[in-house]
Amino acid sequence: MQTKDKEQRRVVILLIAITTLLVLIIFSSIFYLRASRPMRQARSEAIDIAEEYTDLAEVDQFYWFTRESTSFSLVGKDNNEKEIVVIIPKSGDKVTVYNQEDGLTEAQAKQTIQEAHPDQTIQKATLGLYEDTPAWEIMTKDSEGGLSYFLIAFKDGKEINTITNM
Repeated sequence: MQTKDKEQRRVVILLIAITTLLVLIIFSSIFYLRASRPMRQARSEAIDIAEEYTDLAEVDQFYWFTRESTSFSLVGKDNNEKEIVVIIPKSGDKVTVYNQEDGLTEAQAKQTIQEAHPDQTIQKATLGLYEDTPAWEIMTKDSEGGLSYFLIAFKDGKEINTITNM
C-alpha cells in the first residue's frame, strides 16, 4: 500500500512541476512579445517610410539610435542590389540615403574602435544621426565593468564624441 501512495505522490509532484514549467514558459513568452513590440513597430514603420522615399528592396539591419534626438536606420539593398543606408529621423521627415560603400559598415566601425581602444570589449553598435551627421555609436565595456560610448563618423570613422567610464 505504501508503494502505491509513493507512486501517486510522485505523479502529483511531476504534474505540478510540469504545470509550473508550462506556466513559466507561457508568461515568459507573453512578457518577451510585449517587451519587443515597440522595436518591431518602429522597424516596421521605418521600412514603410524608407520604401516610400527610396527603392529599398531588402533590409539586413535595423538600428534605433537615441542621442540628442531619435533616428532609425536601415541597412539593406536597393532594387539594383546596391547596398544602401537609409536614416530616418523620428519625425519621419528628411529621409537620407547613403551608399554603404561611402561609409563604414558595422563591422568596420567596431574594428575602428577595437583598434583605437584594445582594452575595451564591444557590446553594441548603433547607426544614426548625431548633430545631423551620420554616426556609429559603439558601446564598450572595460575589464572593471565600466561602460563607454564612442561616436564615430559614418563617412571616415573619426571620433566625434566619447563618454567613458560610466
